[in-house]
Amino acid sequence: MNPNSATTHEPAAAPATIARLLFDSAQRFAGHVAIEEHGECLDYADLPEQVLQVTRGLMALGIQPGDRVGLWAPNSREWILAALGIHCAGAVLVPVNTRMKGAEAADVLARSGCRVLFVQQRFLDVDYPALLAPHRPATLEHQVIFACDQAAVAQDLSHERFLLGAATIERLTARRRALSIQPEAICDLLFTSGTTGKPKGVMSAHGQNLRAFAEYVRVLGLVPGDRYLIVNPFFHAFGYKAGWLTCLIAGATILPHAVFDAEAVFQRIARERISVLPGAPTLYLSLLAHPRLAETDLSSLRVAVTGSASIPPSLIERMRSELGFSVVTTAYGLTECGGLATLCDPKAPAEVIASTSGRPLPGTEVSIRDAANRAVAEGETGEICLRGFHVMQGYFQDPDATAEAIDAEGWLHTGDVGRLDPQGNLAITDRLKDMYIVGGFNCYPAEIEAALLAHPAIAQVAVIGIADARMGEVGCACVVLREGQQLDEQALIGWSRERMANYKVPRQVRFFTALPLNPSNKVAKNDLRHAVAQA
Repeated sequence: MNPNSATTHEPAAAPATIARLLFDSAQRFAGHVAIEEHGECLDYADLPEQVLQVTRGLMALGIQPGDRVGLWAPNSREWILAALGIHCAGAVLVPVNTRMKGAEAADVLARSGCRVLFVQQRFLDVDYPALLAPHRPATLEHQVIFACDQAAVAQDLSHERFLLGAATIERLTARRRALSIQPEAICDLLFTSGTTGKPKGVMSAHGQNLRAFAEYVRVLGLVPGDRYLIVNPFFHAFGYKAGWLTCLIAGATILPHAVFDAEAVFQRIARERISVLPGAPTLYLSLLAHPRLAETDLSSLRVAVTGSASIPPSLIERMRSELGFSVVTTAYGLTECGGLATLCDPKAPAEVIASTSGRPLPGTEVSIRDAANRAVAEGETGEICLRGFHVMQGYFQDPDATAEAIDAEGWLHTGDVGRLDPQGNLAITDRLKDMYIVGGFNCYPAEIEAALLAHPAIAQVAVIGIADARMGEVGCACVVLREGQQLDEQALIGWSRERMANYKVPRQVRFFTALPLNPSNKVAKNDLRHAVAQA
């Protein structure tokens, strides 16, 4: 063991695959509601039948174990059933960010080799099939369209027509397929830019996900009958793994929430007796600022989980005293480790919960390392590195990027900066790279800069994250124009909105005659941040 690593004891056993979890939970939690949406309730006992109908539909389309299947839709009951159906078919779930534009989604579908895509017809006035159509990869054989508002054409299917295809596959055949899956089998590819560049598919297996989130359930004390409002998007590990998958482990009721709106969430807590409500600090701040807070019954609230580099201890205290949470904790993770690496003891003082992300999961090590990949002394700051059962199997079809992320000793280099306290709690202080987080979404300047350089008026651009009271951080594009070209802030923001996911769009634009450079002729982003702050 190196001098600055923390580890803990082995966890309790969890079901070995998501398919086995499904059948196990159906027996253990029969009589409890698994999913509740728009007043419709689906019992745990009835969940396998609905899921296996999706599995049978996929088998009827020729989907084999290991094939990739995409899912591009907002949080909903259909999302969960489709995802579980994909898992039970032995296929690999590829969630697609609902904020992506057509070309961005097509890139994920093409590089993952998705043969089938479940897609929402329309969400927030966006027609997703139409958005994808000009960029659709040749490898995508079928689209299954939720809430289809037009006759399915060519190889595309309405969701209803897809489910009819299940009749050609025996139930027992689908169940055998589901039970044949091994814990080491890849269950999902979540695309992330990691610490740099173009999004990469993170390969994660059934067993490692269930082991991590069984511990999450234990620490939070989730129980059958808990009512979990999932505001975090299902295409993200926070909404998927720490969300509905966690509910299946605990026997809690999943209440999907498609679009975050503070007022709607506030109303649902009281009306639907929500007991579990994880989210970013901004979620709780918006509830605490609600004008009707004092007169509204929020007594059902019990469990809150949040995470950020900086949370004031007063927020933890207010979440307990004013919102009534008895369990408030913080966690840290990234897609490359399944979304969960450390978890704070909910019984810890508010100062510890606010200033750290807790201790490593059982079976996990956290090491703080210097630029030469050596462990630093306790309390010193360096790169956060992780090692253990939950670390990804690698980036899909990208061995070079995998070798860059995971070293020869098995340490996953996160690109985040932090330190460990004497009790082994991890405090996150900064990021090695220039990534910033907009409303919970990771933004990678290199990716955004590449997109902005396509603008004919731009000669050079650098993107930095700047503080924002509502979103935590937002992007600021620092632009040098081509000779003789003209462009203003609103025009560039409007141009960007048509070409990239909303969270990637810079909220501010600053124009420069030249960008500051370091001795290596790279943009000196710290100098740039200082210049923008001064301006």
